[in-house]
Amino acid sequence: MYYVTLSLSKGDLSKKLRHMKPGCVYILRCSDGSLYTGATVDLEQRVTKHNDGTASRYTRSRLPVELIYSQTFQNYNDALKTERQIKKWPREKKLLLVSGDKKLKVELTGSEK
Repeated sequence: MYYVTLSLSKGDLSKKLRHMKPGCVYILRCSDGSLYTGATVDLEQRVTKHNDGTASRYTRSRLPVELIYSQTFQNYNDALKTERQIKKWPREKKLLLVSGDKKLKVELTGSEK
C-alpha cells in the first residue's frame, strides 16, 4: 500500500476547502442607488461586513447597503463564475434578474429551479 502526502500551506488548504463549500452570488443596492455584485460562502457575514465598511472599497463609501438578490450554488466556484458573468451585465439586466426574470435565471443556471 502506498500513501501520498500532499504538502499544502494552511492558506492553500483553506482556499481549496472554501471552493468546495456551497457558494452564493449576491447583488447589493448601495445608498447612492448603484449596484454591487459579489460572491461568498457566508452571505449573512459578508453583508454585515459590507455595512461595517470592511468588505469592499466600493461599498465603504456608499453605506448602508441593502441585499436585493442572492442565489446559492453547490460550490463556491460556480458562484464565482456567475458573479463574473453578472458583473459584465448592464444595470438594467441586473435589475431584471432581481425582479425575478425567469429567462435570465435559466441563462445563469441552465434550469428554471
